[in-house]
Amino acid sequence: MQKYLNRLAYESFDKKFSKGYFSTFFIIKGFFIAFSLSIFIYLDYFSLHVKAIDTLFAIVGFYNLLKSEKQVLPWVGFFIGIFWFYWISFSFRYYDLAYLIPIVIIGFGFIYGFIFWLIAKLSKTIEVRAVILFGISFFAPFGFNWFKPELTLINSYLPTNIYLYGLFLAILSLSIKLKGFTKIFTFLLLAFLPFLDPYTTTTLPKLDIALPNTNLKQDIKWNKKYKNEIIQGNFYIINEAIKAKKDLVVLHESAFPIYLNLEKNIMDYLKTLSFQIPIITGGLRVEKNKVYNSSYFFDKGKVKIANKVVLVPFGEKIPLPKFMVEFINKIFFNGADDYESAKEPYDFTVKGYKFRNAICYEATTDELFKDKPKYMIAISNNAWFTPSTEPTLQKLLLKLYAKKYNTVIYHSANSGISGIIKP
Repeated sequence: MQKYLNRLAYESFDKKFSKGYFSTFFIIKGFFIAFSLSIFIYLDYFSLHVKAIDTLFAIVGFYNLLKSEKQVLPWVGFFIGIFWFYWISFSFRYYDLAYLIPIVIIGFGFIYGFIFWLIAKLSKTIEVRAVILFGISFFAPFGFNWFKPELTLINSYLPTNIYLYGLFLAILSLSIKLKGFTKIFTFLLLAFLPFLDPYTTTTLPKLDIALPNTNLKQDIKWNKKYKNEIIQGNFYIINEAIKAKKDLVVLHESAFPIYLNLEKNIMDYLKTLSFQIPIITGGLRVEKNKVYNSSYFFDKGKVKIANKVVLVPFGEKIPLPKFMVEFINKIFFNGADDYESAKEPYDFTVKGYKFRNAICYEATTDELFKDKPKYMIAISNNAWFTPSTEPTLQKLLLKLYAKKYNTVIYHSANSGISGIIKP
């Protein structure tokens, strides 16, 4: 009898749980909402820039996210985790852990599925859900802040200003509440929203800056057999910039895949070249047995070094207790220690213009925009994740931060998207 009752209870729970979360309708609806809130990345990846389409998908996505049943939200998060961040798994190829790629992809789905499940649990009303979705923009699990819901609006007619994004969610919440013809009022409010976006003006420095596009594969980049070839390639790029009479040449993150400060001959040659052109390049730096990811600035025979401030979570620093850090580094990174970081952002001055230095991930963090720098030079190495949509997502995030702080960003990337990003 007891066995029968236990089985009955289990079947009742299983049926209720399946009906609650594994309904085909809820899964498809969650997929559609996640698709609507992710399609902007893929449209940009394929250079399909149609503001009306981006605007429509953003409105439809957020509208349905706000009004959907609580059982739908975990699926929204699950598919968003995959659509936005599947590419993170690709770095495992370079640690002989390629077999973990599908597990990591699904893992990100579960992480964001859990986050959205919490949102559903905490939001008893549409208004509360809107407030939580607004707050998500300030939430960075384990220090990883690349999920910015307002980024969905970056290529649309709607503003990405954080306060106007909050107003956008409020208008959609009101639209859900209103019935009949009164909904037209909310559409008029949405149409008026772009006119509230603060107007900004930008002035580019009178400098002709070389931002080379390179496509050096990650498995070659750190292979000692190619060390000299890579270094000679860097010198070729610098000399070509000199021939073109550029005012500055910017090489990507870790363009010199060595502890550059220990290579006296290379340092001396770069100093010599800097009499003809200022040079900014990425390279590792070691000091007192501590390793830094750094930018080197050579100008008129002198060198200044800026160390990275914000390290990549789980890439350069493990944001976990020490005993777990040691275990993870031993398993995945051959026992290597975390990188060290600088305490404050650093500015380089090039021919009278001040540029904030930023290295890859940190160019998409608020810390690096302290005091709202007018100009920024960002260097990246995207080869860890290509081919994928990662360089596109990074470019869109850089655009978001450029608009937020009214900063012009000069981006030099390997296997990424180099160029000037204006507010």
